[in-house]
Amino acid sequence: MNELVMYAVSLADTPYRYGGNSSGSGFDCSGFVGHVYRQTLGLSLPRTSREISRVGRAIGQHELRPGDLVFYNTQNASFSHVGIYIGEGKFVHSPRTGETVRTEDMQMKYWVARFDGARRIRR
Repeated sequence: MNELVMYAVSLADTPYRYGGNSSGSGFDCSGFVGHVYRQTLGLSLPRTSREISRVGRAIGQHELRPGDLVFYNTQNASFSHVGIYIGEGKFVHSPRTGETVRTEDMQMKYWVARFDGARRIRR
């Protein structure tokens, strides 16, 4: 998982692009997660965050390990956003138009209020 986390963090400052799934042109949240899993583990994930939320095994927040996926309700829709847990209460994600891939603290009020769950993808 160390390679996955290091690669995900290395993509910081890549621009957000709706529907994007490459480091050259930008990422949306699910495109970012899919790209990282494909490049580091050779795993193909579904295209949307909602579809990804059905893959793997649901885990509790207290069980999170680096490389697990964290989901949020950011558009008044369950599982509308996904990121990669990197340890120490932080996750990396591609947030929204006008922003870039970055690391966030899961304990920020905004994220705590919108947490939808976590998944561990079999690896």
